[in-house]
Amino acid sequence: MTPDQVGLAAGFVFTLMIFSYLLGDNFLYRLAIYVFAGLAAGYITVLTVESVILPWVRGTIGSGQFSGILIGIVPIVLGALLLTRTFRRYHKLGNLALGLIIGVGAAVGIIGAVSGTLIPVMNDTINVLRPQASGDEAGIALFNGFLVVGGVICTLVYFGHFGRRMPDGTVRRGAFGRTLGAVGQGFVVIALGALYGGAILTGLAILTERLAFIFTTIGGS
Repeated sequence: MTPDQVGLAAGFVFTLMIFSYLLGDNFLYRLAIYVFAGLAAGYITVLTVESVILPWVRGTIGSGQFSGILIGIVPIVLGALLLTRTFRRYHKLGNLALGLIIGVGAAVGIIGAVSGTLIPVMNDTINVLRPQASGDEAGIALFNGFLVVGGVICTLVYFGHFGRRMPDGTVRRGAFGRTLGAVGQGFVVIALGALYGGAILTGLAILTERLAFIFTTIGGS
């Protein structure tokens, strides 16, 4: 058998093993899941070593320059400090590395959320009110822009960002706020429904592809 035929047969067998879950949780299904998990872990490990660790070592410690060696030693020292947390006597030494990692991670996360998500969303929301088209297309684009902005505002009202928080912790809104909140809830329901429908369609597409693969393999065409 050629390698292509072996791969085709393996894919056919594993597809049937996954579909065996329709009959209930069984050994074949678990075996297929374990094999896929092991292959994924091995692939990620090899990819990380070849694409991340080795280039980093060659560019820092293996560069022969003092600055590169220093940059390469710092993560090693921090990793060694983290390992000290496994020892009860020296576990406090790991707090330094852990605090540094948490602080840097929080800073990177905040900067990424603001510059990569919040600001682009605000810009896109503002830009939809400035259509580039003309004539009837401009009117439609402007209507869509107001619809997007209205949906954003109503959704924010629904989540209580414009309500008054009472001493007992509840958020109280007036009649106008409740109306906007109800409209925002409708936008949320539509968005979640669209996401759920997209997930269902994606699953059906994958199922159709796998069934076609099985029938093609059985038919030998």
